Order: sequence, then C-alpha cells, then structure tokens
Amino acid sequence: MDLQLQGTTALITGAAGGIGRATAHGLAAEGVRVALLDSDGAALDDVARDCPDAVVLTADVTDEGQVQAAVHAGVAALGRLDAVVCCAGVSGPVGTPIEETTLDVWNRVLAVNVTGSFLVLKHALAALREAEAASVVLLASDSALVASPGMVPYCTSKAALVQFARALSVDLADTRIRVNTVAPSIVDTPMSRSDLGAAAFDDPPFPVQSAAEVAAHVAYLVSPRTRAVNGTSILSDFGYTARSGFPA
Repeated sequence: MDLQLQGTTALITGAAGGIGRATAHGLAAEGVRVALLDSDGAALDDVARDCPDAVVLTADVTDEGQVQAAVHAGVAALGRLDAVVCCAGVSGPVGTPIEETTLDVWNRVLAVNVTGSFLVLKHALAALREAEAASVVLLASDSALVASPGMVPYCTSKAALVQFARALSVDLADTRIRVNTVAPSIVDTPMSRSDLGAAAFDDPPFPVQSAAEVAAHVAYLVSPRTRAVNGTSILSDFGYTARSGFPA
C-alpha cells in the first residue's frame, strides 16, 4: 500500500533511540522529511545520517523554553508540518513499591511522558493547523491498560497519555488534525533491556516486538490513508489483553 507520505514532513521526539529512532528511519523511508528532537545531540546526528535532509533539534521536552524554540526552529527549517510523533519517554522505577518511590522520580516520569507531549503539541499546533491533513501520534504502552508490579508511575503516565490523546482529538474535532496513540507491549529497545536485563531477551518467555514493527504502526496512523481513524489507540500486545482470566 502506498501510504501517500512522499513529500510530507514530521517532527519526532525521542528520536535518538529506540522507537523514536525506528520511527525516524521508517518515515524517512516513506519519503517524509523529518525533524529529530532529543536531548542527546550526538545520537541525533547518528540517526540523521540515514534520514535525507533531516533537521536536528536538541532540547529537553520538559523545558518549555527549549521546546518552544526547537519546535519553531523545526517548522521553519521544514517549511511546513504535517505530523508530530511523540516518542520521548522514560520508564522510571521498575519493581519499586509506591512507598519507596520518591516525589522527584514520580514527577520526572510524568514530566517526560505526559507533560513533554503537552508542551510539544502546545507549540506545534499552530503549524499543524496549516496542514491540509495533519496527524499526531503519541507513543503509549499496553501499560495504560495492564500493570506490572512496581511500575506505578510509568503505568499512570501511559494511561494519562492515552486519555490526553482522546481529549485532544475532541478539542481538535473541527480541524484537519487527527490524534491517536500506539500502545505496544514489550519492545526490544535499549530502555527495555535496561529495565529487564539484556539476558531476558536471549530466550524470552514472553512475546517481543521490534521497534521497527511499532514504527510501522506509527507510519500507518500518520498516513492520510487513515483519515477516519481519530481519538483511538492501536494496541499491539499479541492479543494478551483479549484473554479471559476465567480458569477454564
């Protein structure tokens, strides 16, 4: 299927690694000119080498001043903005009870995973409104629906991100801007390997998807082919949440 993305533009946050990196490469392969935003400038330069005419933007998504400057610079360099994909995220504590979770850690997870998307879109919406057909895709997680022990901040942030996207899609219903989320289960990324240990991916007892597979879902939602898909989430979890807990 031709996704009809040739000649369009996209701003991608968290583009230095993991799903963000795969999304940058995937969209670039479809003919999208990308602006890459991350706090790791050196890693961004590496990603940009495989993205023709990419724009590199170094910024912390939790800092509104940096976000505003980066988004405006990105739009100016691209000349237009057709899509925003928010991949920037942190996992926070893994296996940590809530009583042992500090306020600073809680605030950090919510700041990056939720507030970061809010800030980027706050300053990108004016440019998106000018597009003929614009798409916003936020990277959530199946942790928005199910939970693992000791990951309360992360699960909370991903659930908030899903509802943020739904609410924003309602606010923008009279525009040509669609807002959706992708919610994958375990993805083989540096962050997942750090959380679970690299050995956990040698012969995993659970299904694992690649970052490129998630990026393909993103590309589908960015595409004007999905113009009727709005305010929803693609859950890619190998059917796990469809299973009944009934012991039969």
